[in-house]
Amino acid sequence: MNTSMRDIDERTNLAGNSMFELLLFRLGEAPGTDRRELFGINVFKVREILVMPEITAMVNMPPTVMGVANIRGQMITVINLPAVVGCKPTKGLGILLVTEFARTTQAFAVEEVNEIVRLEWKHVLSAENSGGGLVTSIARLDGSAENTRLAQVLDVEQILRDVLPQEQKSKESAEGISQVRLPPGTVVLAADDSAVARMMIEQGLQSMGVPYVMAKTGKEAWDTLEAMTAKAIAEGKTIQDKVALVLTDLEMPVMDGFTLTRNIKQDGRFKGIPVIIHSSLTGTTNEGHVKSVGADAYIAKFVAEELGATIRQVLERSAR
Repeated sequence: MNTSMRDIDERTNLAGNSMFELLLFRLGEAPGTDRRELFGINVFKVREILVMPEITAMVNMPPTVMGVANIRGQMITVINLPAVVGCKPTKGLGILLVTEFARTTQAFAVEEVNEIVRLEWKHVLSAENSGGGLVTSIARLDGSAENTRLAQVLDVEQILRDVLPQEQKSKESAEGISQVRLPPGTVVLAADDSAVARMMIEQGLQSMGVPYVMAKTGKEAWDTLEAMTAKAIAEGKTIQDKVALVLTDLEMPVMDGFTLTRNIKQDGRFKGIPVIIHSSLTGTTNEGHVKSVGADAYIAKFVAEELGATIRQVLERSAR
């Protein structure tokens, strides 16, 4: 087994233990301060890290797009990440992060890369309504230690939608999507920590005619499932009479999608409730690990028609 495959396997095993690796980088001085805050991105999303190559400026590009770079024969859009978040680089933009995210490849220019840290998801806290909508969570880099270092985990889905809106919206369209029928009285329980992802999921489910309950983290989805179970029992029913399917993201603060899926599949109360993982972490390695925790399907974000087809197929299988 080569070094690259060992690295992938090791990171996949981390996910199975509710852990992940975060690449830390800096973007310059934060607005109105002289502080150079830490930001982070899941290592699984990073294809490679490069010294800044030659950038070709393109006409009519948005102001936060620097142009395109020819990287290994592929023309990749380069986004000025400090400009997106409002930071002022003090050392210039010397590093390029090439990322694979939700079926797309793009590059982010950053000031510097610092280190890779291993974290438990329980030490990543939701940043809902913070960070101007561009931050999904705050990572406590030294665990529960007092005065721990903090890193902001950026909402790449929101950034890409803000910077390249037409390109993203063309993939998100739910127009003409066929209807999906759930068992009477049931809903889809969905979980995603990104506000823009939740909006896209809601639009897709509404277009399918699917009733749903939305959660912002895996922990919130788990708590919701338990509360719905208690209510069902009080009504003389089972949770299967209330929830037809669980749709979950992978990367979420407090409790990630791997842990949520494993908890559901190992709890006898939820037998027969299918789980679909809907994630921007694409690739065969992640798909294989999704199956190992018992998920019924895996789909990459975000094509509404494909999501509808997957939900339909999973419901048909579970009804047999």
